[in-house]
Amino acid sequence: MASPFAFDGNMDEKKNIRIILGYDGTGYHGWQRQKNGLTIQEVLEENLRVILGESVIVLGSGRTDAGVHALHQVCNFKTTSGIAPESLRRGLNSLLKEDIFIIAAEYAPDEFHARYNVRSKIYEYRIWNSRERNIFLRHYTWHIREALAIEKMARCLSVLRGQHDFSSFRSSGSENLNPVREMIRADLSRDQEGLITIVFEADGFLRHMVRNIVGTAVDAGKGRITVDEFEDIFRSLDRKRAGINAPPQGLFLTMVNY
Repeated sequence: MASPFAFDGNMDEKKNIRIILGYDGTGYHGWQRQKNGLTIQEVLEENLRVILGESVIVLGSGRTDAGVHALHQVCNFKTTSGIAPESLRRGLNSLLKEDIFIIAAEYAPDEFHARYNVRSKIYEYRIWNSRERNIFLRHYTWHIREALAIEKMARCLSVLRGQHDFSSFRSSGSENLNPVREMIRADLSRDQEGLITIVFEADGFLRHMVRNIVGTAVDAGKGRITVDEFEDIFRSLDRKRAGINAPPQGLFLTMVNY
């Protein structure tokens, strides 16, 4: 029986394929393969094996934790298959469950690496700040009933901009040896319904960095710490002084820039 996928190019020549995808991370144990739970990387690799007829290793722009979502994750892999990228995109989407969607697939230069070539990433953290819960946002926001002082939170976030050591917001187990990052943006907005969106753009992020920042900024929003105390925590380089690790479901990877 003829293959349902279109072929393009030399079957023996290894090609570098770049994929852009989005996913609802609710049912997954994050991006990276692991022994104790289903991950996005595992699902992609297993379905690519079905389509390509060979095993490949998919390299992501970075890890996302269990329960974290992505609107624009980037990954790449190398294959000897001659299946055209657009046929590959359609084939993957026909096999994948509804919580993962391949936005684009294309040839990339041989030297392209989804992780090492990143110039910046943008994350959003979303908080539903209302006394009443919203059942349709429960998997996509952190619900905080207490009214938050968002202007105070925004002032806290402003001290993060620029190049700094982010050790105070770095969780144990981080593989990054260098805790210095360039924070390009750290902005907060709130709509009339009570949805708070915090946007972070940086040249890289440490393990749980965004969620630890948000947890500490929320302490300021609740009046537990002042803006000066937030800055003191930041400058102390001591994770033990910072706030809680905000829950994962409010976090979205929204863009990866190269």
